[in-house]
Amino acid sequence: MQPFDPRFLERLVEELRQSMRKLLSDLCRDFARGYEKEADLLELPIDWFHTLARTLPLSDFSNWKVAGWIETLNDLLYFVDVLVQVRGERSKRDIVAQLHAEFQEKFYENSYNEEVFPLGKPEPRLILQRLTGLCRRLAAEVTQESVWLAPEQACRWARSQRAVSWCIPCDFAANMERVEPPGTLSLGSGKMVFVLPGPTLGPLKRAGMRAQLLVGPSRIDMALGSRTYPVVEFGTQPRWHCEPQDPKVLRRTEYGDLLLGPTLVYDRFKVPTAVEQTPPAIRTKIRRALHAIEASWPEGNRWLSLLTSRVSPLKARGVVSFSYRHRPGLSVINCYDRDNLDLIDDLIHENSHHHLNLLLRKYVMYEMDRNQEIFYSPWRRSLRPIRGILHATFTFTMGALLFERLSAWAESSQGNKSWKKAGLTRRDLWRARARCFEEIESVRYAMQDLQYAGGHLRWLTVSGRQLVGHLETAIDEAERRIAPYRNAVLGSAFGPELRKHSQQLKQARRTYGPMRLSKA
Repeated sequence: MQPFDPRFLERLVEELRQSMRKLLSDLCRDFARGYEKEADLLELPIDWFHTLARTLPLSDFSNWKVAGWIETLNDLLYFVDVLVQVRGERSKRDIVAQLHAEFQEKFYENSYNEEVFPLGKPEPRLILQRLTGLCRRLAAEVTQESVWLAPEQACRWARSQRAVSWCIPCDFAANMERVEPPGTLSLGSGKMVFVLPGPTLGPLKRAGMRAQLLVGPSRIDMALGSRTYPVVEFGTQPRWHCEPQDPKVLRRTEYGDLLLGPTLVYDRFKVPTAVEQTPPAIRTKIRRALHAIEASWPEGNRWLSLLTSRVSPLKARGVVSFSYRHRPGLSVINCYDRDNLDLIDDLIHENSHHHLNLLLRKYVMYEMDRNQEIFYSPWRRSLRPIRGILHATFTFTMGALLFERLSAWAESSQGNKSWKKAGLTRRDLWRARARCFEEIESVRYAMQDLQYAGGHLRWLTVSGRQLVGHLETAIDEAERRIAPYRNAVLGSAFGPELRKHSQQLKQARRTYGPMRLSKA
């Protein structure tokens, strides 16, 4: 394993594409051979999905839209299998209790657990109803999304079925996970976007953003009640009855364009409520942050260029940036409630999640986790399972490397001139140095637990222990380079907070660790 070698990471991306295409083909085969009846009841066009596996460009299979769609189909197959098992059990109490425990561990990142177990406990009497509803929702979602992955190909497939049209119930409301505004059609890998025109959007809003999509041999229409509205006609050239949106390119790289997506908006209860167009000022702000990363840390900038393909701003007070394991390359970044240094940090932080998730698709790094929250996290200041500690150690190691590189850049002649152009102040420089020391201490703390988990508990695999070794080497180098500034930071306005952090880690070690096997 060479986790920081760009060529190695490029090979992993290629392997990801191949594996996702194979996964899609395998899912289609499994549905057709083992769950044909269930697929028919859910109106899943399995043959169409198989067509996509053969015809989508290979490069799309590592894209956040396509990979996320395949992962959702994979989840659906799992839930269909669970539904069949539950139906076959005369006494459902034991299997529902088992599912409740499994869902908590398996689906910690999305809402499935809350949909099936909304009260947080097993409810045998309602399990079939809830599983059926979840399967129907996911089936409708993957079918609708599949059409826009390759709309002209969908028409060709519909023509091969010799039907007048393929009718699909569709929801054109905003999609919070993909950060897509209402009434928009995001095609393929998300680079081409169309907005439904006013004469179509008005009636659609009155219908609650729900309509029927009619996929014919050479055109796609939208049916609302007794009226039909044209969407696209395919002839010599596609004729769209929608308004095209030019892609908002943040920058062009050797790996493709980094695109700016719409803005996800949260309400005061920290619940996503809307998806809006991103104002030009935010685009300028992100570009400035990207330039600072490129100028100060070429290696980190290359990882960012390879692994992040879309940035969607987040407008929410008190909510940190985030990303999803199943949507590689999509980063949702809080650009409104965070300053310029935070923005630089957040871009690298979410890219680091993409980085580790890519490694985890290739290597099994931990085992016997069972969702046990027994390791203290210096960042959340609470107990976390081993997977959470590994993710945090990886991402905050990257943060320490970033802050050290920013510090060195600011001291160089070129960096000194560019620091203000990046929207950074002298106070930001000292804050970056303080953050570097803080992250180094936190990572050192977490590494002790990871080494204990790998050596004593045997919870880390050989690959997991190798990764921890690479992280330790990286953090050693960052500490060596930043060490000359330690006394100055302790004497600065950030010194008291850094001392407090050190004391908190010492207290946490006395309270929580190292963990003993008897506590596992």
